[in-house]
Amino acid sequence: MPLLTLDSVSLAYGMHPLLDQASLVIDAGERVCLLGRNGEGKSTLLKIVSGEVIPDGGVVRLDDGAVLAVLPQNLPSEDTRTAYEVVAGAFPETGKLLAEFHQLSQQADEASLDRLMKVQERLEALDGWRLDQKVTTILGQYGVDPDRTLDTLSGGWQRRVLLARALVADPDILLLDEPTNHLDVPAIAWLEEALGQFRGAMLFVSHDRAFIRRMATRIVELDRGKLVSFAATYDRYLELKEKALEEEERQNALFDKRLKQEEAWIRQGIKARRTRNMGRVRALKAMREEHRQRRVRGGTASFTVEDAARSGKLVVETRNAGFAYPNGSAVIKDMDLTILRGDKIGLVGENGTGKTTLVRLLLGDLEPTEGSIRLGTNLQVAYFDQLRGELDLTRNALDNLSEGREFIDINGQSKHVLGYLQEFLFTPERARSPVSVFSGGERARLLLAKLFSKPANILVLDEPTNDLDVETLELLEEQLSEFAGTVIVISHDREFLDNVITETVFLDGSGKVREFVGGYTDWRRQGGCFPSEATGNRPDKQDKTSKSSGDAGKVETQKTGVNEKAGAQSEKGKPVKLSYKLKLELEQLPGQIEALEQEVAGLQEKISRADFYSGPPDEVSATLETLTEKENRLEQVIERWMELEEQANQ
Repeated sequence: MPLLTLDSVSLAYGMHPLLDQASLVIDAGERVCLLGRNGEGKSTLLKIVSGEVIPDGGVVRLDDGAVLAVLPQNLPSEDTRTAYEVVAGAFPETGKLLAEFHQLSQQADEASLDRLMKVQERLEALDGWRLDQKVTTILGQYGVDPDRTLDTLSGGWQRRVLLARALVADPDILLLDEPTNHLDVPAIAWLEEALGQFRGAMLFVSHDRAFIRRMATRIVELDRGKLVSFAATYDRYLELKEKALEEEERQNALFDKRLKQEEAWIRQGIKARRTRNMGRVRALKAMREEHRQRRVRGGTASFTVEDAARSGKLVVETRNAGFAYPNGSAVIKDMDLTILRGDKIGLVGENGTGKTTLVRLLLGDLEPTEGSIRLGTNLQVAYFDQLRGELDLTRNALDNLSEGREFIDINGQSKHVLGYLQEFLFTPERARSPVSVFSGGERARLLLAKLFSKPANILVLDEPTNDLDVETLELLEEQLSEFAGTVIVISHDREFLDNVITETVFLDGSGKVREFVGGYTDWRRQGGCFPSEATGNRPDKQDKTSKSSGDAGKVETQKTGVNEKAGAQSEKGKPVKLSYKLKLELEQLPGQIEALEQEVAGLQEKISRADFYSGPPDEVSATLETLTEKENRLEQVIERWMELEEQANQ
């Protein structure tokens, strides 16, 4: 029996339907990643599953007796509860009593002792000591001091406490909304390791591609109110999605062509109207309604960066530079760094190592307390703030961007502010909505729009990937790579760093700043590691694990190739006749090729039918995946046949 079922769930805010008869089934042990564009309603869907939001229609059903837990997206800002109190709060009544017992046990007055006895009796009745042991055990496993208050912990440690609270009740299904946001790489690695040991089901929203590849066993996309399931890895999902969109576009074009023909027929002369086929008229009305109801997929963001005049060749040069706050230890020391025009720099380090301080030093906002920093000429800086502090939440997107202007100039072209915002996927109606109602991704897109509307030759981006959907993220990567100026990025998104930067600057937390050529993976390859990895819990294990599954086929193929070539070549490398086994394989390959070609042709014919995509989502996904597998297998068999043919003719 399914663990979680969503049956024809609908929800609309105003005229905008977030969910339109959406259905989903999750079985025990599945790890399902929910993808979709910003503003599609992913977070709202999680709230519907958790019961925080009631849908307009449909059924949300959790298996009888199943326990659901939530790892919240936002971290607490001013929470003075201890880690023990937070985790024990997973058991409402018992948690309060346990927290009170721990507090009373530290007091010695008579009134406290009387209350302590009553609390102890109630705890024994509720089996509270077993739950107390569970709370203490999980905090110990996660290395958290139970007496530390949340407001004294970093984001990574707060995430540990919240995950402990979610898992202490042994849930059957765990909901997570952007769990890697604001975490550094070691914290993300720890989270991946901890979730990898969880044996329940997971439904999570994330745009961290490395995290998705590591965790997801299935991809579900929320697209125009519908949930479409892809029983595939993330990379295979990208292939299947591209094919599905191409086929949808083709089917829509055929439908529009037929509709145009029918509209021309209905407008024929009087004689034709007298003999009009009323069944055909009714069919035309149905086609018109279907066309009216069609939800067209929104366009792709198409922004560009506003280039300023070129800076000098030298952007910044530091010599033995250092910085220390008053009455504090050195944040940066003995730094020798040279940044030239066009460099793409990625700052990597654990939270609290001084990355933001380093940026302020490089831009001249802070003066070094030792050594020297020389800035280049004609520097025009645009800054992307991870906290979205430059946005006024009480104003709408239009007012946030325009600053009193009706038109803005982008690379010599004058654009209306509304038209410019549409390039960032804001409709005129959405552009006039207050920013306070925007999703995290929409706020990130608005900040990018504001950032790129100003001439700049230096872009500084502090955690720009948080909340951005994958399509916008990929476009941002492309724009930054093509940007002729200098880019300085603070990010914990490993794939984003690999795709954008050409040089890694690592801060180890002791004040040392070191340069490495290449991106995050190149830094790893050169021996780079975080100080917290010295304990043996290396966060780069997930890189090796993720590669092991993706490269397993390659390793096996290489071994197979060696064995097969041994039958066709002598030890000295001279070609010899094919062995009996290889001759038999060569004779069988043409038949395999013919059979695979027929299977591929049959699947392509099935997919081209007009009603194919109206079928069950699981069947659609399975058929597309089977087609891709058969096409790949056909290509491999043909290559193998050509290889053996070449050896046989030598």
